Amino acid sequence: MFRLLRTRLRPLLRRDRHERELDAELRFHLEMLTEQNVRAGMSRDEAWRAALRTFGPVDLVKDQVRDTWLSRMTEAVAQDLRYGARGIRKSPGFAGVVMLTMALGIGANTAVFSVVNGVLLRPLPYADGQELVVLQQQASRLDVDDMGFSYKEILDYRTRSRSLEDVVEFHSMWFILLGRREPERLSTGVVSARFFDVLGVQALHGRTFVEGDDAHGADAVLVLSHRYWTRAFGTDPSVVGRVFQMNDRPHQVIGVLPPIPQYPLEVDVYMPTSACPFRSDPQTIGSRNARMMTAFARLRDGVSLDKADSDLAIVAASLQKDYPGAYPPSIGYGARAVALRDELTREFGTTLTVLLGTAGFVLLIVCASVANLMLARHARRQQEFSVRSVLGAGRARLARQLLTESALLSVLGGLAGLAVARFGMQMLVAFAERFTTRAAEIQIDTTVLLYTLAVSAATGLVFGAFPALAARGDQAGNLKDGARIIQSRPGVRHTLIVVQIAASFMLLIGAGLTVRSLIKLHQVDPGFRTDSILTMRIDLNFTKYPPGTRAAFWQQLEERLRHEPGVITVGAGATFPLNDRGPFSQPVQIEGRRFSADLERPLVDARLATPDYFATIGQRLLSGRTFNRSDRSFYGPAGADPVEEFAVIVNQTMARHYWPHEDPVGRRLSTANSRAWAKVVGVVADTRQQLDEPSRDEIYVPLLTGQQLSTTWLVRSAVDPGVMERQIRAVVRDVDPDQPVDNFRTLAEVRSESLEQRRLTAMLLGLFGLLALVITATGIAGVVAFSVNQRTREFGVRMALGARRGEVLRMVLGQGLQLVLVGLAIGLAGALVLTRLLSTLLFGVEPTDAVTFAAVSMVLVAAAALACVVPARRAASVDPLVALRAS
Repeated sequence: MFRLLRTRLRPLLRRDRHERELDAELRFHLEMLTEQNVRAGMSRDEAWRAALRTFGPVDLVKDQVRDTWLSRMTEAVAQDLRYGARGIRKSPGFAGVVMLTMALGIGANTAVFSVVNGVLLRPLPYADGQELVVLQQQASRLDVDDMGFSYKEILDYRTRSRSLEDVVEFHSMWFILLGRREPERLSTGVVSARFFDVLGVQALHGRTFVEGDDAHGADAVLVLSHRYWTRAFGTDPSVVGRVFQMNDRPHQVIGVLPPIPQYPLEVDVYMPTSACPFRSDPQTIGSRNARMMTAFARLRDGVSLDKADSDLAIVAASLQKDYPGAYPPSIGYGARAVALRDELTREFGTTLTVLLGTAGFVLLIVCASVANLMLARHARRQQEFSVRSVLGAGRARLARQLLTESALLSVLGGLAGLAVARFGMQMLVAFAERFTTRAAEIQIDTTVLLYTLAVSAATGLVFGAFPALAARGDQAGNLKDGARIIQSRPGVRHTLIVVQIAASFMLLIGAGLTVRSLIKLHQVDPGFRTDSILTMRIDLNFTKYPPGTRAAFWQQLEERLRHEPGVITVGAGATFPLNDRGPFSQPVQIEGRRFSADLERPLVDARLATPDYFATIGQRLLSGRTFNRSDRSFYGPAGADPVEEFAVIVNQTMARHYWPHEDPVGRRLSTANSRAWAKVVGVVADTRQQLDEPSRDEIYVPLLTGQQLSTTWLVRSAVDPGVMERQIRAVVRDVDPDQPVDNFRTLAEVRSESLEQRRLTAMLLGLFGLLALVITATGIAGVVAFSVNQRTREFGVRMALGARRGEVLRMVLGQGLQLVLVGLAIGLAGALVLTRLLSTLLFGVEPTDAVTFAAVSMVLVAAAALACVVPARRAASVDPLVALRAS
């Protein structure tokens, strides 16, 4: 086989030499036959002629030998390419339409595949990333998939598990960094010393943590994330070694991380556990229930996820046996390992599946549309193929020429599609950033280029196969005098149009449902006002403000803000509705109700609020009163009594659940970690934490008398938000120059951002649907126009026999709309099945929403009718005499 391949390849490199060798070999064989004839008694001339008769035509033998050379094939391909290129230059309009259609379809698929490749197919940028897992503790009977881990539990799984190499921890905190021009509030990842070793990540500059950094009393050190290093220090490597103040301690920067995806969230800096005052607190270390951490681990060699899950189930069972108070049987305690790669894209799976399917439908529509164009062009070239057939070209030769031309067009369309993909990727990257931290890895790399090439080639073969199969080797009849160009059978073209319409209908239904869902979300009443409200975040330095001093700071700040020019009302809370930082949930005890354990108590969302919080956001008071300055908090300093001083407010949903037929004002409840009962002093209207989720049970607790470190403030004002932001910064700086204030957003912006994911999804599906509609309408117009052109004589005869222009117009329109109705019927059946995949992306709209189906049907019929109007009017304007004379 190797010798045969070498024999075929050698002429490709040394053509002239092999031609000479071929001549010499043929001459040698002829001379040998001549000598045999001479020895048989013939004269030399007679012997030479006899040798030629025996050997056969020399040129034919040469061609047969050359046909075994690879150079002959390359010459034929080159010839086909040159001919195809000439055809493109001669028909620039046709080529332009095909390449533009291909560019849109392949560009859309390339852009979506670049996302798939970046977030799903590309290996994690960690050493042996397939071995990394995230551990999760579950309470299945409470519908809790991940309870988090305490330090004691991490030690247990580290020592008892046989399937894990090591278990390390992570949790995030907000700390204030001093030493730059302005104080900064930084998101800080608190991790084990071996955290980056387990992940297999090395520092881009400097180093990561070592065991000594996590020892008690060690110097405080920081490692910067690549994102924060770029934003704050402009990629300056000299930042390594600099010292900043954090938590009233000097912290030295020892390293900078490479650009890697972070999980479970993006943070600015990392510190070892010994440097975190909360994590290093003896109470945190000694409490099995202080579950504030995420646990990472690396699987041992040869251990699968299933085997690791079995091992973790054994460890969980042993913990439940050893510590029954921490893991009561009623919660359904268990543990499992989840691949880090899957966790990084967990929220993106359904949306990405929808995008892939949408892009696939667009490519199907493109193939059908271009195949129709190629069939129409092939029908117009019947005489050309007849000439080539008469001159010796067989069906295979004609088919190869057509496939070469389609491949050339598809490759050119694919190159143009790369430009379309690069433009569309900007939107897709911004879209993916809302689902996964791997969005930064999305790029057009070698894999994406190979995918684009493969899709281009496959698409070219698909739409080129239709005219290639229609090509016939014997077409001599087309050359007879007066012979008309043979019209290819319209059934194939009509079938392709039906496919386009069906696929377009399904795409438009998906886009219509997501748009309807978005409209429904915009119409949702969140239970509060968003106009003229500016929000901000303030986190206190816990070392500078111990628990007994925090309330005084908040009260002073509120008083100063209330007297600023233009301020109408000022309110504050731990968070606010639609904020990405939601309320914290905890069990409550309701007076008069009995529960066997704390974990079985009803869970409610606890919110902190100042007296003017409700008036600031426009949340209605339904009964009772709001807070006043004398109300005490559950979470105030120790010794807060008597009981009657504690006050809470409940929302309407909680009142309806636990006091359905009575006024809850005056009733009492208690949280699991409080020291006394509290009295319900008021009921407020519901607000939504997320627009697409119903209101949950909520209690509101006074903030100003508590010991809250982190707050979000809301200021309703009559001045421009930019002006108000500068005023607020000046007030905070005046109260405490080292206190940062950030995350300024209007409440209207917060609401808009809460819908950004759905808005982008609807926009992408809408763009795909619009693209499909345009391509389909163009295809319908092209098929009808070609049919009109082929039937010019028929229309002339009809009109000569008395048919009116209106009748011809209606006939052409009717035939075009028949295809549309068939496509709609098929698309309707497909849409009823496929739209169920969208159910998780919809709000307030059923996958079978009749309004959407009716609206899309009307839009598609209207677009098809418009596409048919121009060729139909041309058919109706045919002059019978001219048509008959030209036939």
